[in-house]
Amino acid sequence: MPENKSYRLNPKKKPSWLKKKIEYGSIFQNVQSVLESGRLATVCEEALCPNRGDCFSQGTATFLILGKRCTRHCSFCAVAFGPEGLPDPAEPGRVAEAVTVLGLKYVVITSVTRDDLPDGGAGHFASVIDAIRLKSPKTLIETLIPDFRGLETALDTIVSACPDVLSHNIETVPRLYPLVRPESNYQRSLDILKRAGECDRSIVLKSGLMLGMGETREELCAVFSDLSSSGCCILSLGQYLQPESENHPVERYVTPHEFEELKEIALAKGIREVASAPYVRSSYHAFEMYTALKNNPARNMVQSSYRIE
Repeated sequence: MPENKSYRLNPKKKPSWLKKKIEYGSIFQNVQSVLESGRLATVCEEALCPNRGDCFSQGTATFLILGKRCTRHCSFCAVAFGPEGLPDPAEPGRVAEAVTVLGLKYVVITSVTRDDLPDGGAGHFASVIDAIRLKSPKTLIETLIPDFRGLETALDTIVSACPDVLSHNIETVPRLYPLVRPESNYQRSLDILKRAGECDRSIVLKSGLMLGMGETREELCAVFSDLSSSGCCILSLGQYLQPESENHPVERYVTPHEFEELKEIALAKGIREVASAPYVRSSYHAFEMYTALKNNPARNMVQSSYRIE
């Protein structure tokens, strides 16, 4: 199956399918107000997510804990670099209060990477989960975690807190890690998913990739296989968009048709739910993906007949 190369020549000019109008209605303003009053951050804002208008308008958000500054400097990411002190012990309570006020059925908790903390912030994650469960016991919780430098005790802390979904983004193919994730390790990220599944077989494992950074289709196919072997059930595939001029450049724009093809390939590899489209991000429509998985427990447990050329 040949790779679509139509949009390689001028990646700075966005194609028509990436032109998006952001709506700022009353629900958006309400979410923004709750976040501001609770002194809470969202990855939607800090990472300049193009879907923040959609998510806020639907009354959802992905909470960013442990500060707004990261100890790693990945070239694809817009989050600020440099640690900013110890975790705020009052933050778990404020997050739980916001979840309650907004009436969220499903919440995603993520963080900046905090290599400066002995446990990478895992204990703080667990405190947030506990606080939400105390105030809003019916709310489903997804944790989108960093790699904790491969520290098994940190991962065990997260798993022991029993999130409904544990998500860790693989982000790109192994060859590009030195360029876009120089302080991370591809195998380490796979091992996080595998170990979490071995520790708690009831936990739903999830990952995501951004496309258009220079990867090939063959490399993506290999990553899909690796993720499936590691127990990943849900996968998101979206178009990488360069946040600032100093970030890693966009190598090409993947067409909507190719996103559909890649979805079928990932399903054929054994991943059970796949969201694949230009504006898909790891937390976008997370509740719908989780619900689809739970409503179709046997889906894709047998290899699809989709042909990969």
